[in-house]
Amino acid sequence: MSDYDRNVAGRLNPTVTRSEAAIDQGLRSYMLSVYNYMALGLAITGLAALGVYMLSVTTDPSQAAGRIAGGIMLTQFGYALFVSPLKWVVMLAPLAAVFFLSFRVERMSVSAAQATFWIYAGLVGVSLSTIFLVYTHESIVRVFFITAASFGALSLYGYTTQKDLSGMGSFLMMGLIGIIIASLVNIFLGSSMLQFIVSVVGVLVFAGLTAYDTQRIKEMYFEGDDVMVAGKKAIMGALTLYLDFINLFMMLLQLFGGRNSE
Repeated sequence: MSDYDRNVAGRLNPTVTRSEAAIDQGLRSYMLSVYNYMALGLAITGLAALGVYMLSVTTDPSQAAGRIAGGIMLTQFGYALFVSPLKWVVMLAPLAAVFFLSFRVERMSVSAAQATFWIYAGLVGVSLSTIFLVYTHESIVRVFFITAASFGALSLYGYTTQKDLSGMGSFLMMGLIGIIIASLVNIFLGSSMLQFIVSVVGVLVFAGLTAYDTQRIKEMYFEGDDVMVAGKKAIMGALTLYLDFINLFMMLLQLFGGRNSE
């Protein structure tokens, strides 16, 4: 009798069971693509950041073009990248790339969208290479693994929960706008207390966004999408989660990272 109870629905309407199985398999493949794109983007960012840092510093005084806080000696390349006016290009280039991808993705091919995402990830890596000048390498690695574990748990919650997280969206966006405004203000104030508050609030906001965005990306899946539409959705989903991860990492690094000058 118990066997009958478990299988009766499938026998009465086998097409429903097959359809649900196909949707589940399609959703898993779609989400796997999102996470694979995101992971590769993070790998490109990390390699770019480390590579630029290694090209930017030297221990040979004869090759040094200048020094920065902590006595770190910069090569000509590093000085141009971090001290000269070129630093503004390094800072703003990732912003330009992400806006370009966001507004043009619908008119791009999947391969072009992928290439733009990889370029963006590389530019972010160049921009983030400065963290190796500010924080100890041990603390960067430690905070990265803390971020990875936290992100994984939060994203898994967003994927598996039956609770509708859409109500969080407006509050999280308000928090994000507040973080941006406070960060801009603190450029001029230079307040360590305000920076601490921004970092704490930032961790909470990007933790919430990780779960919220994962659920939203999951709900974007549609079985009837063709390969091109599904591919673009996966890339934009990866970009969203990539940004959540990077920002969560930076906020945690500001809170728990050990500085080279300490």
